[in-house]
Amino acid sequence: MAGQWQACPQRVDTLESPGQYSCTFLSKPTDRTASVNVKGPPKIKAVKKSEHATEGETVVLACKSESFPPVTQWVWYKIKGDEIEVFNNVSKNKLVVSSETKTELHIQNLVLEADPGVYACNGTNTEGTDQAVITLRVRNRLAALWPFLGIVAEVLVLVTIIFIYEKRRKPDQVLDDEDMGSAPLKSSGNMNDKDKNVRQRNAN
Repeated sequence: MAGQWQACPQRVDTLESPGQYSCTFLSKPTDRTASVNVKGPPKIKAVKKSEHATEGETVVLACKSESFPPVTQWVWYKIKGDEIEVFNNVSKNKLVVSSETKTELHIQNLVLEADPGVYACNGTNTEGTDQAVITLRVRNRLAALWPFLGIVAEVLVLVTIIFIYEKRRKPDQVLDDEDMGSAPLKSSGNMNDKDKNVRQRNAN
């Protein structure tokens, strides 16, 4: 009936598409809009599913949520087999920074033996809870030098090969020089014999 509200049905999956929806009634003389809030549990996603860093550095693990209603509580923890280690702002070398839509775990001065592993961020709102996991891998600080050390090793091998080659080649050059130097001596000896013969002829 014109000028009266009518239903505008719409199926919404509260698990997949929670949020704020509006329904507009297109009637004259004015349009009217009604707002509908569809609540659902949070959907937590890792910004990056894995992170790589070098020991001694600082790394930031991050998760986000576009849930409605927004997340009211974030919790970070590390999964160790069947056990978990929960972090808060007083945890050693770890700092948690959170808002309604995003949370970050800052790990400072990474320790190669202790910090690598699987971390989880858990978000909770009035409708439920969800979590995402992030794998952290930590490299030895010498790993960054390996390419440089490889180049240095290749240069040293090349220099050694050239040195050995030149050292083996040097005696042959000495022998060649001696052979070339002996030829003029024979020639001068022959010239001396010819000079003696000329002198003897002149004397006679």
